[in-house]
Amino acid sequence: MSLLVADCPRCGTKDITFDVGNQVQVATRFNWQMVLEIFCVCRACRHPTVFLVSQNHHHYAETLKAGLSEFGSAINDLVKVERYIGIQDNSAEVPPEHLPENIERIFKEGSACMSIGCYNAATTMFRLCLDLATKSLLPDDAEGLNNRIRRNLGFRLPWLFDNQILPEGLRELSSCIKDDGNDGAHEGILSKEDAADVLDFTFILLERLYTEPQRLEIARQRRAARRNGD
Repeated sequence: MSLLVADCPRCGTKDITFDVGNQVQVATRFNWQMVLEIFCVCRACRHPTVFLVSQNHHHYAETLKAGLSEFGSAINDLVKVERYIGIQDNSAEVPPEHLPENIERIFKEGSACMSIGCYNAATTMFRLCLDLATKSLLPDDAEGLNNRIRRNLGFRLPWLFDNQILPEGLRELSSCIKDDGNDGAHEGILSKEDAADVLDFTFILLERLYTEPQRLEIARQRRAARRNGD
């Protein structure tokens, strides 16, 4: 029987031994790192937990593919325990492709908040995605560009539309972002529909800014490779 030493989220025991059962690979990072969900049973409370773990070194690939439950010893050297699978993993919105790492991380946090009904928190995270993405679009100097526009997302978006930096077709969707920078999140009054509007606008804008250009670049590289006979 393979073993995992981790904190138990069910009974709170620290550094307890788990019996390792089945596994499912859920992702691959950096073209080598396997990410797995593994079913484990705590030896203190006998309750099961599914952990999200990632491969520690590329040399361990064959061992992980053969099955951690077949290893027959402690697997902590083979994998890093990232967290346990919980309610935050329920039906979360998948972010657009090719996002910067910091924006992707924040989008996932907003999506997790959305999935458990924390709509004020979700909106705050999606607004932060928009804030980071649109700040980089501002020129160093331009007519009408003042500190209020630089600081405030609600004022920045109209300026970007008016100056043809953002596509005009997205202006109507952007109406969910208020000019005063206050969507009601600090008062805790946002509804599911409010948060969904901000999510829709965030997703589409991030696709336009990051996903579509990168897909075009990948297609251009493939075409160049074909022409060069690679």
